[in-house]
Amino acid sequence: MATEKYIILDRDGVINVDLFDYVTNPIDFKFEQGSLEALKKLTLFGYKIIVATNQACISLGIATKKEIDDVNLHMKQKAKENGAEILHIEVCPHKPEDECKCRKPETGLLTSAEKLLNINLKGSFFIGDKFSDIQCALAHDCLPVLVKTGYGEITLKNHDVSKAQVFDRLSSAANFICQ
Repeated sequence: MATEKYIILDRDGVINVDLFDYVTNPIDFKFEQGSLEALKKLTLFGYKIIVATNQACISLGIATKKEIDDVNLHMKQKAKENGAEILHIEVCPHKPEDECKCRKPETGLLTSAEKLLNINLKGSFFIGDKFSDIQCALAHDCLPVLVKTGYGEITLKNHDVSKAQVFDRLSSAANFICQ
Protein backbone atom coordinates (compact mmCIF):
# COMPACT_ATOMS: atom_id res chain seq x y z
CA MET A 1 0.00 0.00 0.00
CA ALA A 2 1.29 3.45 -0.92
CA THR A 3 2.39 5.74 1.86
CA GLU A 4 0.39 8.94 2.18
CA LYS A 5 2.13 12.06 0.86
CA TYR A 6 1.74 15.22 2.92
CA ILE A 7 2.54 18.82 2.08
CA ILE A 8 2.56 21.74 4.49
CA LEU A 9 1.57 25.21 3.32
CA ASP A 10 1.71 28.54 5.05
CA ARG A 11 -1.50 30.49 4.45
CA ASP A 12 -1.07 34.29 4.12
CA GLY A 13 1.20 35.17 1.23
CA VAL A 14 1.21 31.61 -0.12
CA ILE A 15 -2.41 30.50 -0.60
CA ASN A 16 -4.00 33.93 -0.26
CA VAL A 17 -2.86 37.48 -0.88
CA ASP A 18 -1.11 38.78 2.22
CA LEU A 19 -2.67 42.09 3.23
CA PHE A 20 0.45 42.85 5.33
CA ASP A 21 -2.06 43.16 8.11
CA TYR A 22 -4.44 40.37 9.09
CA VAL A 23 -7.11 38.62 7.07
CA THR A 24 -9.87 38.54 9.68
CA ASN A 25 -12.95 38.29 7.46
CA PRO A 26 -13.75 35.90 4.58
CA ILE A 27 -14.65 38.96 2.46
CA ASP A 28 -10.98 40.04 2.58
CA PHE A 29 -9.64 36.59 1.65
CA LYS A 30 -8.34 36.62 -1.94
CA PHE A 31 -6.52 33.63 -3.41
CA GLU A 32 -3.05 34.29 -4.84
CA GLN A 33 -2.92 34.04 -8.63
CA GLY A 34 -2.96 30.34 -9.54
CA SER A 35 -3.16 29.08 -5.95
CA LEU A 36 -6.58 27.42 -6.31
CA GLU A 37 -5.29 25.52 -9.34
CA ALA A 38 -2.14 24.62 -7.41
CA LEU A 39 -4.18 23.23 -4.51
CA LYS A 40 -6.23 21.18 -6.97
CA LYS A 41 -3.11 19.86 -8.69
CA LEU A 42 -1.53 18.84 -5.37
CA THR A 43 -4.79 17.09 -4.41
CA LEU A 44 -4.99 15.27 -7.76
CA PHE A 45 -1.38 14.13 -7.35
CA GLY A 46 -2.29 12.57 -4.02
CA TYR A 47 -0.90 15.14 -1.61
CA LYS A 48 -2.71 15.60 1.70
CA ILE A 49 -2.59 19.36 2.34
CA ILE A 50 -1.92 20.71 5.82
CA VAL A 51 -1.95 24.46 6.44
CA ALA A 52 0.24 25.82 9.26
CA THR A 53 -0.38 29.49 9.98
CA ASN A 54 0.72 32.02 12.60
CA GLN A 55 -2.21 34.27 13.54
CA ALA A 56 -0.99 36.62 16.28
CA CYS A 57 -4.08 38.76 15.61
CA ILE A 58 -5.95 36.46 18.02
CA SER A 59 -3.63 37.23 20.98
CA LEU A 60 -3.48 40.87 19.95
CA GLY A 61 -7.28 41.13 20.19
CA ILE A 62 -7.60 42.16 16.52
CA ALA A 63 -9.63 39.04 15.72
CA THR A 64 -11.29 36.26 17.65
CA LYS A 65 -10.42 32.60 17.18
CA LYS A 66 -13.88 32.18 15.64
CA GLU A 67 -13.20 34.91 13.08
CA ILE A 68 -9.96 33.20 12.02
CA ASP A 69 -11.75 29.83 11.99
CA ASP A 70 -14.38 31.40 9.68
CA VAL A 71 -11.65 32.63 7.30
CA ASN A 72 -10.07 29.16 7.29
CA LEU A 73 -13.43 27.48 6.70
CA HIS A 74 -14.05 29.86 3.78
CA MET A 75 -10.64 28.92 2.32
CA LYS A 76 -11.35 25.18 2.73
CA GLN A 77 -14.81 25.49 1.14
CA LYS A 78 -13.57 27.51 -1.84
CA ALA A 79 -10.73 25.03 -2.34
CA LYS A 80 -13.20 22.11 -2.21
CA GLU A 81 -15.50 23.83 -4.73
CA ASN A 82 -12.48 23.97 -7.05
CA GLY A 83 -11.50 20.31 -6.66
CA ALA A 84 -8.92 20.68 -3.89
CA GLU A 85 -8.95 19.15 -0.45
CA ILE A 86 -7.30 20.79 2.56
CA LEU A 87 -6.97 18.01 5.11
CA HIS A 88 -6.16 20.06 8.21
CA ILE A 89 -5.35 23.58 9.41
CA GLU A 90 -3.14 24.35 12.41
CA VAL A 91 -3.25 27.87 13.85
CA CYS A 92 -0.86 29.50 16.31
CA PRO A 93 -2.77 32.32 18.05
CA HIS A 94 0.27 33.66 19.96
CA LYS A 95 2.37 36.82 19.66
CA PRO A 96 6.14 36.39 19.17
CA GLU A 97 6.82 37.58 22.72
CA ASP A 98 4.58 34.80 24.12
CA GLU A 99 7.47 32.39 23.43
CA CYS A 100 5.10 29.51 22.70
CA LYS A 101 6.15 26.24 21.07
CA CYS A 102 3.70 26.52 18.17
CA ARG A 103 4.60 29.83 16.54
CA LYS A 104 6.82 29.29 13.52
CA PRO A 105 9.83 28.95 13.42
CA GLU A 106 9.02 26.61 16.32
CA THR A 107 7.68 23.25 15.13
CA GLY A 108 4.67 22.90 17.45
CA LEU A 109 2.10 23.31 14.66
CA LEU A 110 3.68 20.37 12.85
CA THR A 111 3.98 18.14 15.90
CA SER A 112 0.37 18.97 16.81
CA ALA A 113 -0.82 17.96 13.33
CA GLU A 114 1.24 14.77 13.52
CA LYS A 115 -0.28 13.79 16.87
CA LEU A 116 -3.83 14.70 15.89
CA LEU A 117 -3.73 12.91 12.53
CA ASN A 118 -1.33 10.12 13.57
CA ILE A 119 1.07 10.92 10.71
CA ASN A 120 4.74 11.79 10.15
CA LEU A 121 5.52 15.02 8.31
CA LYS A 122 9.31 14.55 8.17
CA GLY A 123 10.48 14.62 4.56
CA SER A 124 7.36 16.50 3.42
CA PHE A 125 7.53 19.68 1.36
CA PHE A 126 6.82 22.84 3.37
CA ILE A 127 5.94 25.90 1.28
CA GLY A 128 6.12 29.34 2.84
CA ASP A 129 6.96 32.98 2.16
CA LYS A 130 8.79 33.88 5.37
CA PHE A 131 12.15 32.92 6.81
CA SER A 132 10.32 31.49 9.84
CA ASP A 133 8.63 28.99 7.46
CA ILE A 134 12.03 27.91 6.11
CA GLN A 135 13.44 27.61 9.65
CA CYS A 136 10.43 25.57 10.79
CA ALA A 137 10.74 23.26 7.76
CA LEU A 138 14.44 22.63 8.39
CA ALA A 139 13.95 22.15 12.15
CA HIS A 140 11.33 19.46 11.46
CA ASP A 141 13.30 17.72 8.67
CA CYS A 142 10.92 18.94 5.98
CA LEU A 143 11.87 20.10 2.49
CA PRO A 144 11.72 23.92 2.50
CA VAL A 145 10.22 25.79 -0.44
CA LEU A 146 10.05 29.59 -0.60
CA VAL A 147 7.59 31.43 -2.81
CA LYS A 148 8.20 35.04 -3.84
CA THR A 149 4.61 36.12 -3.12
CA GLY A 150 3.66 37.71 0.21
CA TYR A 151 6.87 38.34 2.17
CA GLY A 152 8.89 36.10 -0.18
CA GLU A 153 10.85 38.84 -1.96
CA ILE A 154 11.68 40.48 1.39
CA THR A 155 12.77 37.10 2.77
CA LEU A 156 15.01 36.52 -0.27
CA LYS A 157 16.62 39.93 0.16
CA ASN A 158 17.22 39.69 3.92
CA HIS A 159 18.01 36.02 4.64
CA ASP A 160 20.11 33.12 3.45
CA VAL A 161 17.56 30.79 1.87
CA SER A 162 20.12 28.60 0.10
CA LYS A 163 18.64 25.47 1.73
CA ALA A 164 15.24 26.16 0.16
CA GLN A 165 13.93 25.73 -3.37
CA VAL A 166 12.59 29.10 -4.60
CA PHE A 167 9.61 29.65 -6.92
CA ASP A 168 7.63 32.67 -8.10
CA ARG A 169 4.37 31.45 -6.55
CA LEU A 170 2.50 28.42 -5.24
CA SER A 171 1.47 27.34 -8.73
CA SER A 172 5.05 27.08 -9.98
CA ALA A 173 6.10 25.25 -6.80
CA ALA A 174 3.20 22.80 -7.24
CA ASN A 175 4.15 22.24 -10.88
CA PHE A 176 7.70 21.36 -9.80
CA ILE A 177 6.55 19.09 -6.95
CA CYS A 178 4.04 17.25 -9.15
CA GLN A 179 6.25 16.71 -12.21
